[in-house]
Amino acid sequence: MWKEAAFMIKLKGSGVCSGIVIGKITYIDRSAPEVRMLRSEDSDAELQRVEKAKVTALAQLTELYEKTLEEVGSESAEIFNIQRMMLNDRDYNNAVKNIIVGDKVNAEYAVAVAGDNFEMMLSSMQDDYMRARSADVRDLSDRLIRCLNGKAQEDNSFAGKRIICAFDLTPSETVQMDRSNVLAMVTAVGSSVSHAAILARTMGIPAVVGVGRKLSADYNGEMAAVDGTDGVIYIDPDEKTLAELEAKHKEELKHREVVKKLKGRSTATRDGRKINLYANISGVSDVEAVIANDAEGIGLFRSEFLYMAGKDLPSEETQFAAYKKVAEAMGGKRVIVRTMDIGADKQADCLGLEPEENPAMGYRAIRICLNNKDIFKTQLRALYRASAYGKLAIMFPMIISAGEIRTAKYFVEEVKAELRAEGIPFDEDMEIGIMIETPAAAVISDTLAKEVDFFSIGTNDLTQYTLAIDRQNPVLGEFYDPYHPALKRMIKEVIDNAHAAGIWVGLCGELGSDPNMTDWLIKAGIDEISVSPSMVLEIRGRISETEASS
Repeated sequence: MWKEAAFMIKLKGSGVCSGIVIGKITYIDRSAPEVRMLRSEDSDAELQRVEKAKVTALAQLTELYEKTLEEVGSESAEIFNIQRMMLNDRDYNNAVKNIIVGDKVNAEYAVAVAGDNFEMMLSSMQDDYMRARSADVRDLSDRLIRCLNGKAQEDNSFAGKRIICAFDLTPSETVQMDRSNVLAMVTAVGSSVSHAAILARTMGIPAVVGVGRKLSADYNGEMAAVDGTDGVIYIDPDEKTLAELEAKHKEELKHREVVKKLKGRSTATRDGRKINLYANISGVSDVEAVIANDAEGIGLFRSEFLYMAGKDLPSEETQFAAYKKVAEAMGGKRVIVRTMDIGADKQADCLGLEPEENPAMGYRAIRICLNNKDIFKTQLRALYRASAYGKLAIMFPMIISAGEIRTAKYFVEEVKAELRAEGIPFDEDMEIGIMIETPAAAVISDTLAKEVDFFSIGTNDLTQYTLAIDRQNPVLGEFYDPYHPALKRMIKEVIDNAHAAGIWVGLCGELGSDPNMTDWLIKAGIDEISVSPSMVLEIRGRISETEASS
């Protein structure tokens, strides 16, 4: 134990990855590249400098993407795909060009001003995911300025195992850290979709975000304790706090050892009711984690990431290869692929969608698919072709009416007829389901159940739409209630309506990973729960302790 400090400082935020660690703080004090406004009458030369810097930045981002994909996985790697798309964003580039030409200034200043304007615009948006993208703009602008200056990225390396603290962490900073030396991450701002949070969950290290501006460089080198479970960092912790955390840590380690013993076991309640426990993935590379954590299937394959990977639409062959690889890797276990859920927080340049005032309630998901028959049928063809290599199922997102399902199934029948005519094998009986993630779908779930083979409840959107609350908005934290009786009643009604129609129902939102909800979901009659791969064994343990019939 360390000597008791005279003053312990406790900062409370949101825990995004559980665990308890003790160590010294390394505070990353980001220094933006120095930029001066210089007059330049040769605007063409400045524009050429920008283009040259973009080539260098693109090469750096591609290298970061490949490194992250190999070491961390597709979800974290997607951060750099987003930045590559931003690099060619028409509005961003036009803003830089207009400042250079209109104001007769140097390229560095134009990039800095354009970056500041876009960062301010994104950070003021209501949608938390879009606010988190402001860090991407800042990171990208800083990168371009350094490329213009001919300077390398700042070195964020550090010796020994440290608790990494910062006001915020950019994608470049997080991915280039030596993960073996990162004990925990703590940021003053951020949310569960911030880069630090995404990487911490993938790495499995404790993390706390949104602890406030009291977290500063003044604490660099100080001893601290991080409780990622409760979302707290203690700076200069006293003996009493350390003793409590040590005891809590020992209990967590014991629990992890118990949970590991659940590998290889079937998921069932104490009184023998079988529950299908699946995992959520964002790409092919995530399957390794699914298998390592002994998930019984994949309850949500987010196919939209295939569309966000480049400037062009993914071809039928590209999609077929991805779906086939996952189906084969899962060895006959069910793999549910959600058709393209582009829109709202997930944008794809290849679709050329116009900006919207309220994207969460705008042109997205099944609405895009039904209005773009060729794009939709290309995905359906790839899925049905891949169905010959495993147990695939299709799930349509953002459904609000039976008419949408019937139209989607009409396209399915067209695809099946084409494949038969071409002599291409596929699973004639592949299951078709929908996500219940709007109050409209929940209310008419008795009608919708007659059209499909299964439901999957997407609680992330369903909660926000039901409560009319952005769950990541810290100002609304006291009002946000993931256990709201209206939400529970809605979920129970969906389950009952599904069973009355003879179909099964699953859940693939964050609520499924909440151990506090496991008992209630089982008693409500849920048939399947899909969680992040790292939570599979934890939830299996909770299910095994539950009496379904009580």
